[in-house]
Amino acid sequence: MDRMIHTALNTLKNLHDIRQTTAQNLASVDIPGFRKDLPNEGGAGFIKAMDSATARVMNLETGKAGFSDKQGVLRQLGAQTDVAIMSEGYFFVEPKSGEVALSRRGDFSVNGEGFLVNGAQELMLDEGLQPIEMPPFSEFRITEIGEISVTPMDGPSGIFQDVAVLGTTSARDEELTKGVDGQIRRLDGTVPAVDQQVTLVQGALEASNVDAVSELVQSIEAQRQFEMGVKFIKMAEDIDRGGAELMRLPQG
Repeated sequence: MDRMIHTALNTLKNLHDIRQTTAQNLASVDIPGFRKDLPNEGGAGFIKAMDSATARVMNLETGKAGFSDKQGVLRQLGAQTDVAIMSEGYFFVEPKSGEVALSRRGDFSVNGEGFLVNGAQELMLDEGLQPIEMPPFSEFRITEIGEISVTPMDGPSGIFQDVAVLGTTSARDEELTKGVDGQIRRLDGTVPAVDQQVTLVQGALEASNVDAVSELVQSIEAQRQFEMGVKFIKMAEDIDRGGAELMRLPQG
């Protein structure tokens, strides 16, 4: 009976994690460059209590949560400040937490302080991992290797001046994960070195790589299994109550 109940509880815990992951993915389906979250790897282990014949089932997780590195669909929206990564790799960003991280999000704009940011208001960093300060401009241009140039607001049209080089990394052979803040970094919390081996395209955005239909189906299936697990625990309770009734001494 003990094993039955803990098996069911372990199943519910795993399903809870799956439902959290699918909910996060569905909520982020419209975020440019979002990388689909994957459940933690792991399984279940039978743990015997010392000097006891009973066994309990515990849910076991290995490593940190991963994410899918599948390329999202590229959408040609035409905005000058939209930039997509055509190859493997990432931009360097500085989130509000201040810890440098990696991102595929390329919906750029200039914030109130004059710095280049993405749609999440994360500072975009240059090849020296410093925030990129932008002068007032009428035209924006970025090459496939990340060289940013602009036409000053008071300058003649078509005449560009160099501003900075956008910091990028291919992150080849790197094991990356998403931290508790949702940011992509190495397992130890650091980021790979700048290598400028990423290919960029201007005027396009990479969509989220989440398949909304498959995530919705998985969420519905997890909900059904969760309900079955609750019924299983209720059945175990009924069996236990019935056994207790049989063991009860007759009265009178």
